[in-house]
Amino acid sequence: MKRILFALFAIAGAATAADTILINGAGATFPFPIYSKWFSEYNKAHPNVQINYQSIGSGGGIKQITEKTVDFGASDAPMNAEELQKAPGIQHIPTVMGAVVVIHNAPGVQDLKLTPETVAGIFLGKITQWNDPAIAAQNKGAKLRGCRSSWPTAATARAPPPSSPTTWPRYRPNGSRARARERA
Repeated sequence: MKRILFALFAIAGAATAADTILINGAGATFPFPIYSKWFSEYNKAHPNVQINYQSIGSGGGIKQITEKTVDFGASDAPMNAEELQKAPGIQHIPTVMGAVVVIHNAPGVQDLKLTPETVAGIFLGKITQWNDPAIAAQNKGAKLRGCRSSWPTAATARAPPPSSPTTWPRYRPNGSRARARERA
């Protein structure tokens, strides 16, 4: 954390101890809670440094750092070659890590097991019932959806659209031969 904050401080340039240094950043929503905590704690230790971060999404962070309207941008995924070409000199510095997970609401099922192929099948709309043979085979003995195991499955995502769509497409083709065939 100290290295990251030192780098942000360096971006703002040299200033005398009496000057207030404002560092502006924008980007991904995922790291916003930890960034807020880090920047608040840093400001307590260094009252002349204020770090303003706008949680506007990865695309917004890339756009603003490319347009040089902020001192730093944040994105859930590294910039691609085309984006980097538009923003020479950009350095990628990993700051936080997290996971995108599949959750379920199957009452009475504590340890639902799903292979990558099964997850892909649910998200592709090919597996539509909790008692589908693929789910049942991976969860022998589980009473799926209580006594009504034919209840439909539903693939949902949070709104507004997060940058995690960069994560799912990378997972599904690599984790599922079914998804890879679907894309072919």
